[in-house]
Amino acid sequence: MELGLVGQAVGMFAVTNVDDIVILAVFFGQAAGQRGGAARVVAGQYLGFAAILAASVVGALGAGLLPDTVIPYLGLLPLLLGLRAAWRAWRERHDADDDQSAGTGNGPTVLAVAAVTFANGGDNIGVYVPVFTTAGTGGLVVFVVVFLVLVAVWCAAGRFFATRPVVARALARWGHIALPVVLIAIGVLILVEGGAFGL
Repeated sequence: MELGLVGQAVGMFAVTNVDDIVILAVFFGQAAGQRGGAARVVAGQYLGFAAILAASVVGALGAGLLPDTVIPYLGLLPLLLGLRAAWRAWRERHDADDDQSAGTGNGPTVLAVAAVTFANGGDNIGVYVPVFTTAGTGGLVVFVVVFLVLVAVWCAAGRFFATRPVVARALARWGHIALPVVLIAIGVLILVEGGAFGL
């Protein structure tokens, strides 16, 4: 029974977070060569996912922290962060070589990663709440522990992809463009799929 629950938790996490590996690879690519950059990405991922879990647990306990009508508007977070990143990339396009050689580029902050993780996981809350509601206290603990362990696995996978020579070269060359494109796409997708603004 316990192993079955763990398997269910692993499957549910993988299905609801598969797109996070791509986002993490982009973030790790942005953080490459910066002191503490990878740690900021990991901390931000944990912070954002902890917020998703907290909202899901509270929702499962009946407090209804996030009404269904609010969840689609979480797409505004990555959309705005993506537009900001695009503006920075455009403004600093002539200084890119200087930034890379000095190692002082604008890597992702803990809060930026957390905001994107939370916004991208807005739909996860809708999946987790009903499952958590029926899991009971023991089952809920299993889900939370398994999910937190798997966040580390996801971070390792994102870092792995970002450090592959081919991927690393691509991220070094195109990461400043890939980050805003990915963030804007995530934001638009969340807004459209959720029917925000009547889309």
